Amino acid sequence: MSLATLAALPVAPTVGQLGIGSVAQAGSEPVAAVLFAALGLPFLGALVVLPLYRVLGERVAYVAAAVALASFGLVASQYGAEGTVSVPWIPTFDVSLTLYLDGLSLLIALLASGIGVLIFTYSGSYMHDEPGQARYYATLLAFMGSMLGVALASDLISLFVFWELTSITSFGLIGHYRDDASSLYAARKSMLITVSGGLFMLVGFLLLNYVSGEALTNATFTLVGTPDSLIANADAIRAALRETGLFVPVLGLIAIGAAAKSAQVPFHLWLPNAMEAPTPVSAFLHSATMVKAGVYLIGRVRPLLVGEEWMLLFGTLGLVTMTVTALLAVGASDIKELLAYSTASHLGLITAGFGFANQLGAETGVFHILNHALFKATLFLVAGIVAHEAGTRAIDELGGLRHDLPITAVITAIAALGMAGLPPFNGFYSKELLFEAAYEVAHTDGGLMWLYPIVAVVGSVFTFLYSIRFLWLFMGEKPAGLGEVHSPPALLVAPPAVLAALAAVVGIDPQLAVDTIVQSAFEGTVAGEAHTMSVHLPTELKPAVVMSAITIAVGIAASPFYDRIRDGVRWLSRGPLSANWYYDGAVDGLEHASALSLPRVQTGYFRTYAIWTLAATSLLALGGYLAAGVSLPPFTGLSIALPVVIVLAVAVIGAAAVGVAPSHVAGVLTLSVLGFMIALFYVLSNAPDLALTQLAVETLVLVLFLLVLDKLPAFYGDLNRSRAIRDGVLATGVGATVFTTVLVATAASPNDVIAEFLIERAPVPKEHGPLITEFGGGGNIVNVILVDFRAFDTMGEIAVVAMAALSVLTLIAMRGRGESS
Repeated sequence: MSLATLAALPVAPTVGQLGIGSVAQAGSEPVAAVLFAALGLPFLGALVVLPLYRVLGERVAYVAAAVALASFGLVASQYGAEGTVSVPWIPTFDVSLTLYLDGLSLLIALLASGIGVLIFTYSGSYMHDEPGQARYYATLLAFMGSMLGVALASDLISLFVFWELTSITSFGLIGHYRDDASSLYAARKSMLITVSGGLFMLVGFLLLNYVSGEALTNATFTLVGTPDSLIANADAIRAALRETGLFVPVLGLIAIGAAAKSAQVPFHLWLPNAMEAPTPVSAFLHSATMVKAGVYLIGRVRPLLVGEEWMLLFGTLGLVTMTVTALLAVGASDIKELLAYSTASHLGLITAGFGFANQLGAETGVFHILNHALFKATLFLVAGIVAHEAGTRAIDELGGLRHDLPITAVITAIAALGMAGLPPFNGFYSKELLFEAAYEVAHTDGGLMWLYPIVAVVGSVFTFLYSIRFLWLFMGEKPAGLGEVHSPPALLVAPPAVLAALAAVVGIDPQLAVDTIVQSAFEGTVAGEAHTMSVHLPTELKPAVVMSAITIAVGIAASPFYDRIRDGVRWLSRGPLSANWYYDGAVDGLEHASALSLPRVQTGYFRTYAIWTLAATSLLALGGYLAAGVSLPPFTGLSIALPVVIVLAVAVIGAAAVGVAPSHVAGVLTLSVLGFMIALFYVLSNAPDLALTQLAVETLVLVLFLLVLDKLPAFYGDLNRSRAIRDGVLATGVGATVFTTVLVATAASPNDVIAEFLIERAPVPKEHGPLITEFGGGGNIVNVILVDFRAFDTMGEIAVVAMAALSVLTLIAMRGRGESS
């Protein structure tokens, strides 16, 4: 789709008229064509990369980098703009592809596309001679596009679609090495956990839509950006949620989706396995894209749902995740495993920040999104350099790398000290904000809330320990068994160097980062008016400074005992104390149950499939009636003519005779008596067309039964009592379902508007021109309905009959060739 075509799309009336490619000024509206182009380019690039690989080979990495750079430039051109652009998608349900740009979505979009440029550039060298490169770059571009969609989507349905796309594309990236069992295991685990979490989130979105219909004039799926959006009417939505008793369920459902995506405890177990992906994927996934989707959602819905329950849930969840996964990072034996657990820990820090109901907490969450992306992407790329040049990722086998990789050592120092939260590196400032927010909550609420600052300090101590341990890979003496460490190519060093330089700038002048992007992103996470952020090195003694001093002092004191702590963590994280123990047990149990149930379900006998189908249908139908509170219509007495009574009596006798018939032939004949009595009932009820249909079908079925019975044995053996009881219960259930359904369906009164519509349009109009296509043109309204108004239904029935006929012909042809199946 060209930019000119995009510019012509119908958009929300709030969209400004800036020229395409122009730089948006503060307070301006985003340009529709630019935002849609920024979102669509990665998906278009994913399609183009596949054929280009045949021409360019491995150089297609730089084409992908150019696509990412173009998206980054388009997003950056809208710096300072705020508003929505929209394209109708499902107008009937008021669902549209609505993109919203503000400081928060701009921050995530710039990180996803900007770091994406560096990841593609890095991949050009790292993925040399690796298999499946065309698939790799295409999937990575689609992954980046999906994350841009998550960042920019304003409509909840669009957000969910892009949310699940990140899970699907990450599945392909994590499982890139298809011949490696551990890679496939990791891909399946990430897919199962993140997609399942997304389904819970979808239910929460649907409940929000339902409640918005109760609180506002019209139900809406729009989350933010318009006067009738959910966040714009946050007070009314919260009141409606509490009134309907849905506040906690909605909060919990959205929390499950966000926690699963951002690897919060107990859903953290998929993230370490994701290190099976190529290192550039790990760097991208762990820093700026997939895992950031969850914390972005928490920050985005924060103004809508913040309150006591919010703080108790997300404040506790974040700090528990921060501490538990920091401990697990200390116990790691692989450098990518250490970084993976540290990612979950820092995502816990962001979650806790957003969880605190004060503005300091929102500052923490937004600022650490930026800081974590910079130092974590850097460290993962450094891990790729170390593995690529040293030939190992085992922590115990590495050391003294500064002699062979001096530039990489400097890069690592900037990033690792930022991850440790040491001043004046970038991670220090957002960690300090967390301490301030936690202390403020404890000081205000007291009681058990004092656990918040205590746990924050404990988690930060372990963060200090594993960060210094990663830096120590470049310190000390080089192990004798390490061997030669090669100098990395420039294209491997340049991307982490750029990221480390940006992290250093934030560390030197944090207020510059705040004024440039963090302040505007912070405003998008605050309910009400946001204050002006001021971030700098502390100049006076405050509780947060004391907490930082305790963290550093305890971390330094515990460093000599790192190996003992690591061994203790490894011992504790085995067996039932390991989240993987429960995951593997659950998955293995499901597979075992599936293996046991398959021979009982897939028996090859028609009666088995009929039992499962009929039983499931009956249970679902009756259960649905009970859940919906459907009541049977009252019995008001009957007035039936004598002929009808006689016909129905014969039908009942015929039905009873089927069960005691001495042979198959007698059973079929008595069953046909029932069918013919139903046809007579239709005649007596003035429905001759139904009577003719019933007679034709009944006669055909009788003939087919007799033809089949001619080929069947006369005696099958004695009837099994348990099977007879089972069949009797099933028959009773099916009969009850049909009986209840008929009563409920026939008790309803159709809307007269439908009847009037059909009556008006069925006959030929009295005065008409040469064309009468708008009318049925028939004298029998039933015929007109069947032929005209149910044309598509009739076409579908014809298609089904045609497919059945083809299947029969295929089976006959196979039998003619002597094939048994």
